[in-house]
Amino acid sequence: MAFDWLEWLGYLASLIVLISLLMSSIIKLRWVNLIGSAIFALYGFLIGALPVGFMNLGIVLINVYYLYKIYNSKEYFKLLPIENDSPYVQHFLDFYESGIEKYFSLSEVDPIKSEVKLFILRNMVPAGLFIAKRHNEHTLEIMLDFVIPEYRDFKIGSFIYESSKTYFLSQGYTIFISYSSNPDHINYLKKMGFVEDTDEKGKKYYTKTI
Repeated sequence: MAFDWLEWLGYLASLIVLISLLMSSIIKLRWVNLIGSAIFALYGFLIGALPVGFMNLGIVLINVYYLYKIYNSKEYFKLLPIENDSPYVQHFLDFYESGIEKYFSLSEVDPIKSEVKLFILRNMVPAGLFIAKRHNEHTLEIMLDFVIPEYRDFKIGSFIYESSKTYFLSQGYTIFISYSSNPDHINYLKKMGFVEDTDEKGKKYYTKTI
């Protein structure tokens, strides 16, 4: 019975390590790999396979080291306004079309007719695209807030909705709104401080005061 339990523990560790390699986000990969490696190390020590135990313990320490660096490193963020004739925007939208369509309808996104369009640079990499249109005099309706998979750790969201408030206020906007029905996107909005509301037509949306 004990042998079966240990064998399944090894299978579980292998599965978790395998899943970690499918992660597009570096932070998620590190965390999931850390968990899998820790279980694998435990498995190795329990069955007396010291090389397996020590190797995976080393992997755990490596993951801890890089996670520490990720969470404590000072990163560079910048809003980069986009010109209407920028060809890179359409290339970006085309390249990430399938990922964007999971959360937004590209047919409703028109960069040229949108008052605010920004690339978000993270360490000089165009890691996100933010497009919004004027809803009313002081309200900005978010049409697209997309971050490429490698940088989905909420840092860019916090940069847009918290650290960059001065930029939006200087443009005359005091409120963000977003119409969304995607559960993952709604969860993201709530993490960014948006609250649920209903418009005069009874349609649900999410809003945040800048």
